[in-house]
Amino acid sequence: MHEVNASLASAIELGTPLVLAAMGGLVNLRGGIVNIGLEGKMLTGAFVGVLVSWKVGDPWLATLCAGLAGALVAIPFTLVITRLRANEIIVGLGFNVLVAGLIGYLLPVAFGIYGSLNPEGLRGLPDLTIPLLDRVPILKALSGQTVLTYLALASIPATAWFLRRTTAGIRLRAAGEDADAARSAGIDPLAWRDLSTLIAGFFAGLAGAQLSIGIVNLFTVGMTAGRGYIALAAFYFGAARAWPTATAAFLFALVDAIQVRLPGNDLPPQVGDMLPYIAVVAALTVVAIGRRRRERLVEAT
Repeated sequence: MHEVNASLASAIELGTPLVLAAMGGLVNLRGGIVNIGLEGKMLTGAFVGVLVSWKVGDPWLATLCAGLAGALVAIPFTLVITRLRANEIIVGLGFNVLVAGLIGYLLPVAFGIYGSLNPEGLRGLPDLTIPLLDRVPILKALSGQTVLTYLALASIPATAWFLRRTTAGIRLRAAGEDADAARSAGIDPLAWRDLSTLIAGFFAGLAGAQLSIGIVNLFTVGMTAGRGYIALAAFYFGAARAWPTATAAFLFALVDAIQVRLPGNDLPPQVGDMLPYIAVVAALTVVAIGRRRRERLVEAT
């Protein structure tokens, strides 16, 4: 039971950045943009979170700044796509490479270090203990997490409610689904697409803060390790719906948590590292097969 609780707690911790990034990416997708640049925005948030916490000594302010940094770098990203009509896939991939390269350049130039920023006395986000819950088997995995974990959990119903029950959410979906119809209804689709990208950037920045000052208390250039792409896979797996998307994100995180605890005596560590990405590929394959079967049924009728 202890091992099960430990694995679940680890999965929730590791799933927090995936859920945050996936919720932002889902909103962005509903707004009409496939955000391949989540990885770069997460890395930006992770770097700014460590930098602000180090210089100011306030992890709460650092978390807010990480989210704002993610939204800030999302501005040129979205304008290139919506105003210059650049290909969103190419822009996203280029953005990820640019952010990683820029931060990798700043570390030795500004701080005289290479690869990682691990200042002494760095204050990370505290773990919050929920009274009584920490004594209940299974549910105790929810206790002792950072505030970002509870924000990620709250973002799931909030995102579903926002997209389906609010005027702003309906307008955002209209902008993403049919720009011409949105214009005829007096909706500016480009403005709503830009807004959805800023939301995605803010959530991705928070996801980065969870990685750097919520889990490990340091920053490394490669610390996102493809999690932005896993978040992308999660909302595709969930068909751009909040609850299935979050479920997929936590399942991927659970695979990641389990592989950390696998005995590594007989297998190279690279095999375990591959498991979360194998799970992503398998999940997307299942989704593609299911979609193709539905298309064939429609064609047959």
